[in-house]
Parts: sequence; structure tokens; C-alpha cells
Amino acid sequence: MKSTLKRAGYNKVQRQMNDVFIQFTSKVIFLIILLFSVNLFLAGHYTPGGGFVGGLLAASAIILLLMAYDYETVKKMIPVNFHLMISLGLALAIVVPTLLFLFGAPFFTHQHTYVTVPVFGEVALHTAVIFDVGVFLTVAGTSLLIVTLVGGTEK
Repeated sequence: MKSTLKRAGYNKVQRQMNDVFIQFTSKVIFLIILLFSVNLFLAGHYTPGGGFVGGLLAASAIILLLMAYDYETVKKMIPVNFHLMISLGLALAIVVPTLLFLFGAPFFTHQHTYVTVPVFGEVALHTAVIFDVGVFLTVAGTSLLIVTLVGGTEK
């Protein structure tokens, strides 16, 4: 019986069905993890979270896609250069405190102001958010670069 199923291609069909299920599920879970990553990033100024945890969670969402698909497919889905991500994140994380230092504030003291936005009303703008975006990009890019280099998929 087993050889009859193998000759009929049963293993191949079963694997394809599992791949379709895993790929569909990973897309749904990817969206959920990414939204939670953004939630942790935005809530990081008042509760635990921020750029580091949000970046790790965003990287884990993309790693989930890497487990379900191959590297080339994920690269087509999310065309991001990890080296550029790391460079931009480091630039933001270094430039913001340095500019504030040059304007007379202590090095890691962040400034804030309020801006009126038509739909949202008065919104607070903090330089800490720009710094956290830099940390987010650096952590996510570094994590993804390490995983792709260790996995041997970087070309």
C-alpha cells in the first residue's frame, strides 16, 4: 500500500498541501505580529517596549515568512536592503542626539513640541520617536541580516 501511494505521488501532494497551509497561515500571523510590533513601538514611551523590542518583533515576523517561503520569494514580497536599513537606523540614532547636543541640550535629552494636525488635532512630536525609529531599523535590519547570513541565503 505504501509503495502504491508513493508511486501515485501522495508524498508530493501532501507536502504541497502543507506548504499552502503554512504559507497562508504565515501571512496572517505575519500581519498580526507586525501590528503588535508597531503597537509596542508606539507604546514604548509610556509603557515597556520601544524601538528595540519592536524591531525584534518585526524581524521575527519576517523570519516567519522566511521559514514558510524561500529567500527569493520573501525578497520579492518585501524588497528591503538590510545594509541600508542598518545604516539609516544608525544615522538616525546618532544624528538626533548629536544635533540636540550641538544646539545646547545635554546629549541624550530629547525635545518635544505640539503640532496641530487637521484630522487628529494637537499631536505631540518628540525627538525620542526619531531616535527610537533609528533603534527599530537597526535592530530589525541586524537581526534579519544575521539570520540570512547564518542561513546562507544572502547573495
